[in-house]
Amino acid sequence: MISPTEFVGQIFVIGLLVVLAIFVIVVIVRSIRIVPQAYAGVVERLGKYHKTLQPGLNLLIPFIDRMRPLVDMREQVVSFPPQPVITEDNLVVSIDTVVYFQVTDARAATYEIANYLAGVEQLTVTTLRNVVGGLNLEEALTSRDNINGQLRVVLDEATGKWGIRVNRVELKAIDPPVSIQDSMEKQMRAERDRRAAILTAEGTKQAAILEAEGARQSAILSAEGDAKAQVLRAEAEAEAITTVFAAIHQGDPDSKLLAYQYLQTLPKLAEGASNKLWIIPSELTEALQGISQGFFAPKGDGRTPPPAPPAA
Repeated sequence: MISPTEFVGQIFVIGLLVVLAIFVIVVIVRSIRIVPQAYAGVVERLGKYHKTLQPGLNLLIPFIDRMRPLVDMREQVVSFPPQPVITEDNLVVSIDTVVYFQVTDARAATYEIANYLAGVEQLTVTTLRNVVGGLNLEEALTSRDNINGQLRVVLDEATGKWGIRVNRVELKAIDPPVSIQDSMEKQMRAERDRRAAILTAEGTKQAAILEAEGARQSAILSAEGDAKAQVLRAEAEAEAITTVFAAIHQGDPDSKLLAYQYLQTLPKLAEGASNKLWIIPSELTEALQGISQGFFAPKGDGRTPPPAPPAA
């Protein structure tokens, strides 16, 4: 039989062993720290900065070393709410900004500033007001790259001691007052109408020029065609006259034949509805005399009578 004293002693030993095991487990748990990738841990020993833990497995001294919250070392994107900014021409515009920054020194980001996100935001707002305050509305709307560059330089220089590197600053939107927006829309609409009118006038002008040029070229070509046609007709008529003249000379016609051909030509002189009066040439009487002498001459006289005097 186990005496009560021995039983109590055994329970005490078992409890002591359990407490010792729990203590060992707690010590081991507090000694091992696993830091994820792209994070850094700041370790304080007895309240003073000791070292910065890198990603992976790290060992600490329990109850002496204490690790601060992990610091994200990745590039961060922070969008700040729209801020009212007064331009040089006393107009209030609302500017929405986005800042891209990255923590490069976990120790500085932990001890040099209490809240680096709030610090970056306030520094961005003040710098933005200083930069845009020296520009008028039109320059502020058209100089985004210049504003972004100035903001990045100022922010990077100011946040360097905080262990932060500002990579880029972007202006998401610059919103002028509603009245100014209406005026700008009217101005842009008038400018578009003016450009449309100019383009229409230029098109009409070019069309008129092309039409006149086409008419001129057509008239020139038509005149050249008429001239060539007249030349060809004249050459053809000349050739025909030459041929007829040569044929007449080769045939050696007598006065009877010529008088007969002359009479056949006379009806053509009276053709046309507008011919009210036509004059008989003096050669007609000579032709008639030739015909009469040729067909109605006396049979006993072989001589040709002298021609009659021409009619007046």
